[in-house]
Amino acid sequence: MTANLPAAPSQDNAPRQALVMSTIAFTVCFAVWTIFSIIGVRIKQDLGLNETEFGLLVGTPILTGSLVRMVLGVWTDRFGGRLVYTATMLAAAVATFLLAFAQTYGQMLVAALGVGLAGGSFAVGVAYVSRFFPAGKQGTALGIFGVGNVGAAVTKFLAPFVLLSWGWQSVALIWAAALVVMAVVFWFTTDDDPVIRERRAGKAAPARSFLQEFAPLKNLQVWRFAFYYFFAFGAFVALSLWLPRYLIGVYGFGIATAGMIGAAYSIPASIFRAYGGVLSDRIGARTVLYWTFAVSAVATLVLSLPSADYVVHGISGPIAFHFEIGPFAFIAVACVLGFFMSLGKAAVYKHIPVYYPQSVGAVGGVVGMIGGLGGFILPIAFGALNDLTGVWSSCFMLLFVIVATCFAWMHFSIRRMERAAAAEASGLSYAAE
Repeated sequence: MTANLPAAPSQDNAPRQALVMSTIAFTVCFAVWTIFSIIGVRIKQDLGLNETEFGLLVGTPILTGSLVRMVLGVWTDRFGGRLVYTATMLAAAVATFLLAFAQTYGQMLVAALGVGLAGGSFAVGVAYVSRFFPAGKQGTALGIFGVGNVGAAVTKFLAPFVLLSWGWQSVALIWAAALVVMAVVFWFTTDDDPVIRERRAGKAAPARSFLQEFAPLKNLQVWRFAFYYFFAFGAFVALSLWLPRYLIGVYGFGIATAGMIGAAYSIPASIFRAYGGVLSDRIGARTVLYWTFAVSAVATLVLSLPSADYVVHGISGPIAFHFEIGPFAFIAVACVLGFFMSLGKAAVYKHIPVYYPQSVGAVGGVVGMIGGLGGFILPIAFGALNDLTGVWSSCFMLLFVIVATCFAWMHFSIRRMERAAAAEASGLSYAAE
């Protein structure tokens, strides 16, 4: 098998090769990570799950993928992304293979925990790729790497056809095989990052202790970035998982049609992440985030409006009005929301190597963890809100509250930093953020 694989890249070509292969690997991992967005709909029917149970099932892989990100990020800083990335893909492949043989809801939840390891690959890729590029190009590089989010669209586009032809178990088996193949290809086509190579040559300081790796997490700024990512990435993942169910329930689409529309949301929301990285390098990540939160607030407010009938008591008697967001309007606004989310995801991660160049793994891991937790918590919250309120658009009401909070927190933090900088320039001494 290995005889036909390309040789490891030369040092001059290593950055490009690391970025390309990491992006492709992340695409495969993301496709596996969101597998329940499609097969979960069939499992819900087979097991008779309610909305909250369905939300827990599709969100469980997101939980694992989120919680392991911080640890995987630190391991990548210490042992290198080539080793950690390959091991992560193989471990996730085993869990995805076993998922095909799960029969009860409990067994599926346990298997889903293992499937979620695929989501931890993001923290590995960020720490690995960033070491190959200078600060002025890291926003673009990490934005390109983040295009791997398009894996969600791959699942939504292909999985329904596999499911309808051979059953949901076949989806799990094929996706597991894809992970194994990707892990082997990645191992033989990439090289260790420059820091790991210098450590082995004795030209760089040894890895820091675990306590030193986590020291930056004491800064509130890290957790503010994490909350931004809770919306920009967590809500993106949540909607990627939830949209097929939403479209089936609200507009009566079939599972294949709902999957295709879900892919139409996921593709631009993933591909334009690279453009978000370029914009962050050119005009600044802060400006990109302002636009992200402002437009997202408007979009979620529009989508949160429920279908309703109004009666106005006019001069000549009652006047009835009917309001609803039609499927075409919904898809258009959702795609706008996804586009600006993609810009915001890149902008958040542009901050990390700039503010914490020596702790990209730990800081990027915790930011990714909180963002991923959004992908776990929000689908469950969406299902619970459906059960409690009986209003489909309640999920977008929740997202509006979150993005409005992000906008306010960022704005007041920036103003506080500007006042502190002005005071310092005037010879006054104030504590900076």
